[in-house]
Amino acid sequence: MNVYDFDETVYYPDSSYSFIRWSLAKRPWLFFLWAPAVILFGLGFLLRIGTKERFKWALFGVVRHIDDIDAEVERFWETHSDGFCDWYLRQKTPDDLIISASPEWLLKPVCDKLGVKLIASPLDKHTAVTHGLTCSGREKVRRFYEEYPDGVIENFYSDAMRDAPVAEIANHAYKVVSRGQKLIPWPEK
Repeated sequence: MNVYDFDETVYYPDSSYSFIRWSLAKRPWLFFLWAPAVILFGLGFLLRIGTKERFKWALFGVVRHIDDIDAEVERFWETHSDGFCDWYLRQKTPDDLIISASPEWLLKPVCDKLGVKLIASPLDKHTAVTHGLTCSGREKVRRFYEEYPDGVIENFYSDAMRDAPVAEIANHAYKVVSRGQKLIPWPEK
């Protein structure tokens, strides 16, 4: 099985930030409700007195003001699906697994269209509350083995060194660089 990170790996740029910017651009008044919480919880996270999950709650707070989130996500992907990297589209297979820190509700529609499996962060699409840990780093490994207890990762691809725990369990790992356009062997420790 080939396993891929999503943002800035098979898709460029980051889909979460693109969705938030896109949502705020459609509702400029929302910025004044959204920004103070993002700054507060972002500082808390940076100072290590807050959690990644609380920061994500603030960051995705825009969803609390979107009446039909499923329709909004569909509209987003209609205008943003051109971000897929050519190298990925050329080698994509039906047994690929995308494993991402982005919210499941944001990536599931586009992964379904691609015909690939998905493991992503369990963020509520109406409240932005995270129901579990953000699917990042070691949590990606835990979630992979939870879903595929006997799974073997033949090839793993990611842009981020925080995904090193997944690279360590893969037979082969590649780092995606140059804005998602170049693959290099995963750096040794």
